[in-house]
Amino acid sequence: MPKRTRFTTWRPFALAAVAALIAAFLSPAAAQAAGAPRESRPVYSYAHAIREAVWVDTGLDSDGDGKTDRVAADIVRPAEPAAQGRKVPVIMDASPYYSCCGRGNESQLKTYDAHGDIVQMPLFYDNYFVPRGYAFVGVDLAGTNRSDGCVDVGGRSDIQSAKAVIDWLNGRAKAYSSRTGTTTVKATWTNGRTGMIGKSWDGTIANGVAATGVKGLKTIVPISAISSWYDYYFAKGAPLYDSGPDWLAGAVESDAASAKCGAVQQKLIDGAPRSGDWTGLWTERNYVKDAAKVRASVFLVHGMQDLNVRTKNFGQWWDALAKHGVERKIWLSQTGHVDPFDYRRGAWVDTLHRWFDHELLGYDNGIDREPTADIERHPDQWVTSSVWPPRGTGTTTLRPATGTRLGVGTLGLRTGNGTETFTDDPKQSETDWAAGIATPTSAKAGFLTAPLTHDLRLSGSSKVTGTATPTTSTAHLTAVLVDLGPDTIRDYADDAEGITTLTDRTCWGESTAGDSACFKKTRAKTKAVDYTVFSRGWADLGHYADSGKGVPLTPGKAYTITLDLAATDHVVPKGHRLALIVAGTDKDLIDPPSTTPTLTLDLSGTAARVPLVGGAAAFARATSGSAWTAPGASPLAGVHAPRTVQRVPAS
Repeated sequence: MPKRTRFTTWRPFALAAVAALIAAFLSPAAAQAAGAPRESRPVYSYAHAIREAVWVDTGLDSDGDGKTDRVAADIVRPAEPAAQGRKVPVIMDASPYYSCCGRGNESQLKTYDAHGDIVQMPLFYDNYFVPRGYAFVGVDLAGTNRSDGCVDVGGRSDIQSAKAVIDWLNGRAKAYSSRTGTTTVKATWTNGRTGMIGKSWDGTIANGVAATGVKGLKTIVPISAISSWYDYYFAKGAPLYDSGPDWLAGAVESDAASAKCGAVQQKLIDGAPRSGDWTGLWTERNYVKDAAKVRASVFLVHGMQDLNVRTKNFGQWWDALAKHGVERKIWLSQTGHVDPFDYRRGAWVDTLHRWFDHELLGYDNGIDREPTADIERHPDQWVTSSVWPPRGTGTTTLRPATGTRLGVGTLGLRTGNGTETFTDDPKQSETDWAAGIATPTSAKAGFLTAPLTHDLRLSGSSKVTGTATPTTSTAHLTAVLVDLGPDTIRDYADDAEGITTLTDRTCWGESTAGDSACFKKTRAKTKAVDYTVFSRGWADLGHYADSGKGVPLTPGKAYTITLDLAATDHVVPKGHRLALIVAGTDKDLIDPPSTTPTLTLDLSGTAARVPLVGGAAAFARATSGSAWTAPGASPLAGVHAPRTVQRVPAS
């Protein structure tokens, strides 16, 4: 979407008072016919909005206490439409973090008054959208905060927590005025049209609910979200974390759930073996397989350097949605696990506003005719693509070959011969390999193009197939794509993953004494580098024959396996080199195997299939004008090694 030059923190009511009031009192279609502006305006009082809580019956008894679970839904909605007999749409964020961990860059929690009604709803959504004629609903997932039940980390209970609320909003489920009472409450104030939004686990729930095909869910905005929980914890058998979903459930569950949910915890342990084998638990938590059921449009947002919810999650989800014709839009940033509110705030609020107006109010504001993709090419510099990946993108097979130095080979279109050997060193990371790519080392094999004579754009997901012979019965493999050349990038390996939080604030909507609409500003945190690792993939070699089940390896025997590399959109500029590195354990990004293998890589059986804009012809053009020479062997500067120890897919 083109960058809009018009944006103000406060949209003055006086500029369009008459038109805005017409829009407030008429249906969207009638309002537009009457000449109203094509966006909702802040004509309702936030200070006098109705704040209430209901407990929705999920129909499940996940904690086994003999009663069906009720999940708490806190609601903020404008009072005026209800008084006029008019119904409003809903924006909903279903989260496990409202009481344990907080939401957003400032880790905000829900707060309540003496009657148990919401005072502070985290983030800006209620402050901004309630005055514009939307209701906002914050749902506590089962087993968290004020909800019954157990946390099952993306499973049936998690998804039903939010789906049941959408059913209630559309008159298909029961809700009560208290957690244990019998007084029922109906959602007579809404038309049932619901949009779900959320970052990380919250966005994951939006994906999962959309994959049920529930009626009434019109759009979802998943930010840094999971599409398959297996791919959060494993990469083709290689463990990405030293813990499983049981640890995550324990981190967010309420005290009441902790006392009741031992059986659910044990199921999470039993169903997620550290072997990396696929089980029924992962099938239940794989939303990609149900993409055909999605009725909602999807506005997907992800950081291309997100090493928490790694980008395979957005790539496979995007591709599956495309296959089934789902209306889609995407933003891809240079950040790690960061909300767009904290790296492109003005444009984000403006775009999100227009998206919800179009999808939930039916306004013909043109957002559906604008470019599909916004991509951050350099810090705070964005480009667009009419479709994503761009037309003309073709999978191109690149082949590694030996070079003039041991372990420093070439990368081109012709099949290579010979072998390269490396020994797994769990103390080294992708940054160590890339920094010493031109130096023969025992821990990796690197392959480089000649300096490019034209820019080369990779857009989408890559795969690397390798044939390797291990010396031990276990082995892990890593493949990374590297842009070798000087650049200034967001420092995604910093603790804040590419942003710096400032002290002054900007305001987005209306405030009350207990819920400010003003948030700390941020700016890009950048770093000058000599290389950029821009796509990664991992695998356990024991999963060579079946990605869902590993076996012990026979030392001295060759195995062929394909690694799925993370989706990205990256331009390797003219004068830079494209590099492929193959190695063992990627320190802190995967766990090491139980042995320390040396692996011999057969180059004739190794290839990278990469999505190049312009295909093989573009690669040939970009590499034909200069001869390959070995680069200098001095260490290259990059970000520090990423760390993902005990990450939680949270704020």
